[in-house]
Amino acid sequence: MTDTAQLRSDLTWREIEDKVIVLDLRSAKYLEINPTGAALWKLLAEGAVTRDELTQRLVSEFEVDQEAATRDVEAFLSGLERAGLLA
Repeated sequence: MTDTAQLRSDLTWREIEDKVIVLDLRSAKYLEINPTGAALWKLLAEGAVTRDELTQRLVSEFEVDQEAATRDVEAFLSGLERAGLLA
């Protein structure tokens, strides 16, 4: 994976309460993302971002340490990649 991440353009999503619901228009599958992942998703939805930007979002929004935030970002991006949701 590269240092920057970007979502595919053919995804549709909605924020419902503190979660994000994503519909993959290619596969007609949907995904529910928890509040932590929703914060990352919303940043990704704005355009290509770096891993550092995603990590800093978690540190500032959820008050976790840098190491934990880095692990969470890596896991989140890996999951998106496995699901084929990254450009």
